[in-house]
Amino acid sequence: MARRPATPDLPPEDLVEKIVDIDVAAEMEGSFLEYAYSVIYSRALPDARDGLKPVQRRILYQMAEMGLRPERPYVKSARVVGEVMGKLHPHGDAAIYDAMVRLAQAFSLRLPLVDGHGNFGSLDDGPAASRYTEARMAPAALAMTLGLDEDVVDFVPNYDNKLVQPAVLPSAIPNLLVNGASGIAVGMATNMAPHNLVEVVAAARHLVLHPDATLEDLMRFVPGPDLPTGGKIVGLDGVRDAYRTGRGQFRTRATARVENVTPRRKGIVITELPYSVGPEKVIEKIKEGVQSKKLSGIADAVDLTDRQHGLRLVVEVRTGFHPEAVLEQLYRYTPLEDSFSINNVALVDGQPRTLGLRELLQVWVGHRVDVVRRRTEHRLRKRRERLHLVEGLLVAIVDIDEVIQVIRTSDDAETARGRLRSVFDLSHEQAEYILELRLRRLTRFSRLDLEREQAELTAEIAALEALLADERLLRTLVSDEMAEVAATYGTPRRTILLEHAGGASVAGAAGAPASRRGGAPAAPLEIEDTPCWALLSATGLLARTGDETEPSRGDGTSRSRHDVVTSTVRTTARARLGALTSAGRVLAVEVLELPSLPPTDGPPTLSGGLPVGEVVTLADGERVVALVPLAEDAPPIALGTAQGVVKRVAAGDLPANKDAWEVVTLKDGDQVVGAAPARDEDELVLLASDASLLHFTADQVRPQGRAAGGMAGIRLAPGARVVGFAVVRPEDAEPVVVTVAGSSSALAGTQAGSAKVTPFAAYPAKGRATGGVRAHRFLKGEDTLILAAVTATPARGTGAGGQPVPLPEVDQRRDGSGVALGAPLHAVG
Repeated sequence: MARRPATPDLPPEDLVEKIVDIDVAAEMEGSFLEYAYSVIYSRALPDARDGLKPVQRRILYQMAEMGLRPERPYVKSARVVGEVMGKLHPHGDAAIYDAMVRLAQAFSLRLPLVDGHGNFGSLDDGPAASRYTEARMAPAALAMTLGLDEDVVDFVPNYDNKLVQPAVLPSAIPNLLVNGASGIAVGMATNMAPHNLVEVVAAARHLVLHPDATLEDLMRFVPGPDLPTGGKIVGLDGVRDAYRTGRGQFRTRATARVENVTPRRKGIVITELPYSVGPEKVIEKIKEGVQSKKLSGIADAVDLTDRQHGLRLVVEVRTGFHPEAVLEQLYRYTPLEDSFSINNVALVDGQPRTLGLRELLQVWVGHRVDVVRRRTEHRLRKRRERLHLVEGLLVAIVDIDEVIQVIRTSDDAETARGRLRSVFDLSHEQAEYILELRLRRLTRFSRLDLEREQAELTAEIAALEALLADERLLRTLVSDEMAEVAATYGTPRRTILLEHAGGASVAGAAGAPASRRGGAPAAPLEIEDTPCWALLSATGLLARTGDETEPSRGDGTSRSRHDVVTSTVRTTARARLGALTSAGRVLAVEVLELPSLPPTDGPPTLSGGLPVGEVVTLADGERVVALVPLAEDAPPIALGTAQGVVKRVAAGDLPANKDAWEVVTLKDGDQVVGAAPARDEDELVLLASDASLLHFTADQVRPQGRAAGGMAGIRLAPGARVVGFAVVRPEDAEPVVVTVAGSSSALAGTQAGSAKVTPFAAYPAKGRATGGVRAHRFLKGEDTLILAAVTATPARGTGAGGQPVPLPEVDQRRDGSGVALGAPLHAVG
């Protein structure tokens, strides 16, 4: 043993240090167990009854003590933290503020318990300092603390034994299941998923009235977690395992949909993220995936989240890729799909336990039954005490003069109290209450009030006694209070539950054989170069079919607003085609940029088509008259102009490295009125405004170079012009000629005119550059054709807004007059 040097002032025996030998292993074991005990019971694990850790419970209790109710003004968060730290929680202010912040975050808790004002953080950023934010109790916190003044829970001393605090809150809300919990203790951890309040209360009420209910019975009310951020839960087997054993795992997915983010490009719009996943983390992972080549088909990813519209992440998909397949990639390589591991560990009777759904509900239901019973006992005791005092007052009022005489003749209060008890047979409490009573209460009206109060107290005491005597009546009251809480604070479910993903996940590269989870083969990432048809409508909409099936012509009828197809081209999904304009230009169009139409049994409907102006750039007054193929093996392109010129130009003569080029040199005032591919055996048809029709075989027009001006097609009368040009193939079934006559002096688009539909076979062929034959006999007031077209049977008419305009029946007379239309006709297809 070591000794200190002796001094002359102290006896040597008092200077000897006493050193105790301690085993290091035993000391470390004991100290570690004390530390572990403190962490488990005082920090990390929630109580299964109120679902709160000690710091959270102290925050809510202190806010209630400070009167920070939802209708009161906010106070500085630093003030709340200071009160909690100084009175109840012997730890740092940072830990207290972090706990209070989480109680206020709507993306962390399904039912926030603190109403925060200011920057309380986001999934990607932390909160502002406590001196900058304000807080008060949220409405749901009132249900957590309601009844603390009615002896419903036990109170324990605080850290310095100067104050008391509740050992548990009354918790009218099943907070542990509704808001979940997470924490890491020593040797154990907890991670509990949030649930929907209405569903949990429904299950709890069923358990209250049916204590022997099975887990399957309860799962009919609670099918799965309900996360604060919404999203989807994919696969419920892990959820069922967690409800049965307290441990399990499930996958969460973001809520996403495919939209047109620009007129020419589709994108994936994400409006809900998995639990605890922030948008910045998702954007970062997408960029990393694109750089590392794990993700394909993504052009850009932007965060458009704001306070008004909420979460909105937009992932722009490159042309040529399936958006659905790109989305499956995102689920695989980014946090848009995440997993959640359930570990339901909580304190039950002071011991950490792993609990399933039924056990969690049993603990909370038992706690609520105990709270309501203790509250009932407290109210019964208070009412009995009050009734005892009221009965004493009534005795005193009956002989008030004698009472006053007794008090006046007593030497002191103690003597007066004793004389009152002996003379009127009162208890100590009744005599004391009479001595402290003001004389103004002892009036006739006070007696009536006291008698009324006595009757009310007697009835209330009888009801409370009956409640305590009947366990089923007590549990019914508990169930009714649960229903009231659910009606007050409940909200609709946010998270969608799916038994499975609903389709195979797509592998990271095009052509991968199967999904990462097995099952059906993966869908191709890139759009295949499959045959299809490109379509142009009368109102200038472009689209393509989903396959090579030729668009159905239907029966000519329509049940709703529609458009007619005026030009079709057989092509492939990854090919280019040309849009031939009235100015004699061909503008290149990528077929992939055209929206794909869903399959239909009737005529194609282009309501989802893309306006021509969004695909190509047109000059003022220029319009697209037809779609033409650009393949080298395609037939020559034939076109007709308003001045009667026709021309054929080989598609192979068009340069492949340009996006726009001229195919005819037009004279001043001339314009192209129609175009289509034309083989030598096909018929070229021109219809003039003076109602003359001329058709001849295409081999009479030799193909010319792009700079050529064409050759004479029809001889026009003075003042006449070509209003229609078409190419008729020998294999076309029963083509018809549609002509609409009207007055040349009328404002364009305002007159309905008269229409005639005649078989094309009724018109004889003549040589090129001749005058043709008459195709329509004008009625009185008519002097021109305002519209003319050659189309397949049945012909369909449409107005300027896409509305259907019925056409007359087929007239076999080629030079007959027309039938009046009900509305102006814009186009025929």
